[in-house]
Amino acid sequence: MEVIKKRKATILIVDDMVANIALLSDLLKDDYDVKIAKSGAKAIEIAGGYEKPDLILLDVVMPEMDGYEVCKILKSNASTHDIPIIFVTGNDSDIDEERGLNLGAVDYIKKPFNPSIAKIRVRNHINLKLKSDMLEELSMCDALTHIPNRRNFNERFEVKYKESLRDKMSFGVMMIDVDFFKLYNDNYGHGRGDSALIKVAHTLQKNLKRPFEMVARYGGEEFVVILKDIDKDGLKKVAESLLDSIQELKIPHEYSAASSYISISIGISFKDVTEEKSKDQLLEESDSALYEAKTTGRNKYVIVA
Repeated sequence: MEVIKKRKATILIVDDMVANIALLSDLLKDDYDVKIAKSGAKAIEIAGGYEKPDLILLDVVMPEMDGYEVCKILKSNASTHDIPIIFVTGNDSDIDEERGLNLGAVDYIKKPFNPSIAKIRVRNHINLKLKSDMLEELSMCDALTHIPNRRNFNERFEVKYKESLRDKMSFGVMMIDVDFFKLYNDNYGHGRGDSALIKVAHTLQKNLKRPFEMVARYGGEEFVVILKDIDKDGLKKVAESLLDSIQELKIPHEYSAASSYISISIGISFKDVTEEKSKDQLLEESDSALYEAKTTGRNKYVIVA
């Protein structure tokens, strides 16, 4: 039986005093991956990086930028807003605690603290964060095929399109439709229809080799693929590979006029580095190309000239 290993959570400790960092680090290092920042500016840099911490333990009294200002900046940034912050500080008045919680901190630990109690409070907040992350991940995943869903696609499409502009890369979009899928469902039943969609989704995903390519279920029997840093010939090769791989599944479909097996039609839009096309225009063009592929025989691709 496969054992799913639980991810080890990461905690960022922010304090300008080495002794305080050492105390917290020794307390938590056996259970968590610990990162350290000795200033507010460094904490903001780490929190905004690719591997974000799951929890921040933040001192209040620091030179140049205090913990309250750090918390305010992190909570005002969409990419760091959801990282839970616990103030760990010698500022022990109720007014200080109220201010910290009003800024968005999830807890306020006053120094000197009981190590066992502090460890339990950290554990409880980490558990809540990991459960929240899991629910967020599930909300971005298609329930049937377990590939990214349309919401996930919309968010990542925005990011990847902007990356392509920034990095001066070409960009391609493929709209994909399973041919005569309604007839398949009507004649073979929805159970077999669901099974076919799962196989199609996984096959499409398996054929996209590069890390910045993605496929998502767009709705019903429709899928969408985005690709960066690729020319038209490359897009054609990918499309041919996808067409062939779906045919190789050999899922019988005797009610299809396109093939004796389940097949797909693909519409492709493309933007080279010099063209000015919006992401909405790319979607519209790929959708129009898909319509052309479906009205001119199916089991084929059409690329916008």
